[in-house]
Amino acid sequence: MTAQDDVVTGAPARSTAGARFDTGVREAVPMPVDGPAGEADDLARLGPESLIWKFYGDNRTQFFGFQRTAGVENCIEQLAQGVLDHSVIFSDMLGRAKRTAPPLMKTVYSDEPREWGRKVRDFHKTIKGTISDGSRYHALNPELFYWAHATFVDQVIYTTDTFIRRLSHAEKAQIFDEGKVWYRLYGVSDRGQPQTYDEFLAYWDEMLERFVPHKTVLYGTGYIRKGIPGPRRVPGPVWKVLSAPLNAYTRLVLVGTMPPQMRAVCRLEWDAKREKRFQRFAAAMRALNPLINRLPVGAIYTPWAARAWRRSGVDPRRLHNRSA
Repeated sequence: MTAQDDVVTGAPARSTAGARFDTGVREAVPMPVDGPAGEADDLARLGPESLIWKFYGDNRTQFFGFQRTAGVENCIEQLAQGVLDHSVIFSDMLGRAKRTAPPLMKTVYSDEPREWGRKVRDFHKTIKGTISDGSRYHALNPELFYWAHATFVDQVIYTTDTFIRRLSHAEKAQIFDEGKVWYRLYGVSDRGQPQTYDEFLAYWDEMLERFVPHKTVLYGTGYIRKGIPGPRRVPGPVWKVLSAPLNAYTRLVLVGTMPPQMRAVCRLEWDAKREKRFQRFAAAMRALNPLINRLPVGAIYTPWAARAWRRSGVDPRRLHNRSA
């Protein structure tokens, strides 16, 4: 997603949040915010009427968007270094993903969104260190924590618009505004957050220019460059045949979701021919949306989202289906 993805009237908005990133992130000061019970932040939550509820828990958002989200997040050096210093990504990548997804989903879909948001925040209290130039970082610094959140807002907007159905500029703006409610649930200062969707687009473009080829993101995309590693019990020649379509998929669809800046720092090949094939695949997925909406809710949504829809008594298959 770039500012060019949306045709709007007038010049692109200047992102003061993006312009302040370097200064703010180098403070490396955690800024949690907790107000007394009953304040506006405690009452903030998302619900069945929101576009984030409709699309974030959709399996297509997760399946097609995970590599873009994880990748752009870790192309910012401070965040990538935090993962390298404090995570088990290099020894247990799948386990880390399984432990990360439930708290994020529950922040959106549970009956206790604020409690789960604070849990997500508190997981990051001890994540701090230094980057290559010797400057410090802290995961709860507002600029850094907001960047991580911004990648999930982008995931909902980009993946929905690309693989589920086209969104209007107004719908993208609505998702951004709902993302501000989502962010408040974490209880971290919002000083790094753009105030409007157009400011968010400008902020996003500025952040893409800060991408670096950090060890974390190179490792996380290594399976695309080298091929998906096979199970130990499957002979190499057999796995080479079995994995061929999987590798073709990752090199077309997953690489296709990435911004050009991420492809560059991750050393992933791309050209106009691949772009054309990727767009055909995305259009085919969008064309299938009316059929997918006829499947059971449990087949369309992650378990956390499906349970939330059942609790609400609302059928999401009937909501927000009109393409822009």
